[in-house]
Amino acid sequence: MSKVIVVTSGKGGVGKTTTSANVATGLALLGYRTVAIDFDVGLRNLDLVMGCERRVVYDFVNVIKKEASLRQAVIRDKRVENLFILPASQTRDKDALDVEGVGRVIEDFRAAQFDYIICDSPAGIERGALMAMYFADEAIVVTNPEVSSVRDSDRVLGLLDAKTRKVETGERVKTHLLLTRYAPGRVAKGEMLGYADVLELLGIPLLGVIPESKAVLQASNLGTPVILDPTADAAQAYLDVVARFVGEERPQRFLDVPKRGFFSRLFGEPTAYAG
Repeated sequence: MSKVIVVTSGKGGVGKTTTSANVATGLALLGYRTVAIDFDVGLRNLDLVMGCERRVVYDFVNVIKKEASLRQAVIRDKRVENLFILPASQTRDKDALDVEGVGRVIEDFRAAQFDYIICDSPAGIERGALMAMYFADEAIVVTNPEVSSVRDSDRVLGLLDAKTRKVETGERVKTHLLLTRYAPGRVAKGEMLGYADVLELLGIPLLGVIPESKAVLQASNLGTPVILDPTADAAQAYLDVVARFVGEERPQRFLDVPKRGFFSRLFGEPTAYAG
């Protein structure tokens, strides 16, 4: 049975689209038929991160308005089997999204036997974000280790408990916390919140920690999800996240400052840790 997963957070710039791209890619790598839908109407970015911007002909709104079929609008990834993308429109506004239309697209993906439907939510708590979360079975709440990001995520958790179809039927959306741009060295200096502080403030299970890494930005600029780069710490972190999401037990990594070897301490060489 298909699962609808919303990747959300109240604050912009925390890594929702990057997470959507990497989680979708990771699930497809495991053999799951997966589609990522960009709900950020007017500010389309998922296609850039996925490297398929030149292949966009029709978009999510075209499908909702019945101006194109799902088959015409959905883009198959060229690198990973079982991975598909439905881009957002750059020319419409978020009012183009309506419950009936979004629900019809979700049901069409279910009928096409997709295992996972990843909804990449826009920032904020307005219509686009509410549409992205409404049909969700589970939510990945993306948060940076800073007070404003955590506070906005707490607001989103409140919406997930009040504004979804599951709530209307007496159920709850299962929530997971993903902490991005985490740097244990800066935590030790008191420059950002520690993961334990964020967990205490939000009170939802930790799915994983993505270390601060230049590789993430480089991968996004290249249009290649960082999870496909075997040399990057962030790739290993996202692989762990996806494995945990599908039920595999994996220890949390990247939570502490890595220990430096004797020669690194002696000569002051940087550690391999990115960030």
